[in-house]
Amino acid sequence: MGAIQFLYNNMWRKNFQLKHLYPDRREYKLPVVLSKEEVQKIIQSCNNIKHKAILATIYGGGLRLSECLHLTIKDIDSQRMLIKITQSKGNKDRYVPLSKNLLQLLRDYWKVYKTKHYLFEGQIGDKYSSRSVQNIFKNALKKSGIQKNATVHSLRHSYATHLLESGTDIRIIQVMLGHKNLKTTQIYTQVSRSIIQKLPIPLDDMHI
Repeated sequence: MGAIQFLYNNMWRKNFQLKHLYPDRREYKLPVVLSKEEVQKIIQSCNNIKHKAILATIYGGGLRLSECLHLTIKDIDSQRMLIKITQSKGNKDRYVPLSKNLLQLLRDYWKVYKTKHYLFEGQIGDKYSSRSVQNIFKNALKKSGIQKNATVHSLRHSYATHLLESGTDIRIIQVMLGHKNLKTTQIYTQVSRSIIQKLPIPLDDMHI
């Protein structure tokens, strides 16, 4: 098609357009991933225990922001050490492991705020707002001094990448993230530091 358009436009001086047959390709960008040390810095930079608990929950369960805000107190199963994710993308429920550190942080948080239904509530007992969480993360990122162009969703990306780097099977990570298609999960193989560092480097076999 490109050759035909070139022929018409440049050789025959006709204004012949075929762009409508080939829509612009979507940009393909790799996710921003934070190291474990950077995640820790961000969480620790929160002086407010509620803010700290929210960011720790998102990272600790690899949650989407909306999934975190939909969590209820009953979704935290301390007996089985699981977090139940409901109303997730695709309307599929799933479970993710509950970290011991996160459980202790949530208990400390609840002693202060004593929420009634949602795990993280607004001032009138409704769901906490997503914009507030985005601001919390933005302020924590700035305070931590980390220069990466990260967002709240970067915590989920980081969780998945850290699981992959620890040797977790990618199909298990797919289940943990609630991905319908394995191809969506496989993007983390492209940002995993441990996987990239294990690749042979041909230039190192040369004398330059």
